[in-house]
Amino acid sequence: MIKNLSISSSLIPNKQRGSVESQVFYLTNRVLRLTQHLQLHGRDYSSQRGLWKILGKRKQLLVYLYKRDKLRYDELIGKLGIRGLKTR
Repeated sequence: MIKNLSISSSLIPNKQRGSVESQVFYLTNRVLRLTQHLQLHGRDYSSQRGLWKILGKRKQLLVYLYKRDKLRYDELIGKLGIRGLKTR
């Protein structure tokens, strides 16, 4: 019923489990799982709220990484296949 949508954990080395990249990686996996859940259960508003909170946290981490090291940021969004931040 639910496909295996998780991204390969081989993208993040074991020594970097607490790094910003690994946190964004983990949150992206959770976003994919919740998105799949919400496709089946469209009116699950608690899960929708949780999804928005996860997306906000991921965005904060991406903004931090963008400000600190743009090359790592570009590499991460390329590996994960997510959109970049909106810039003005």
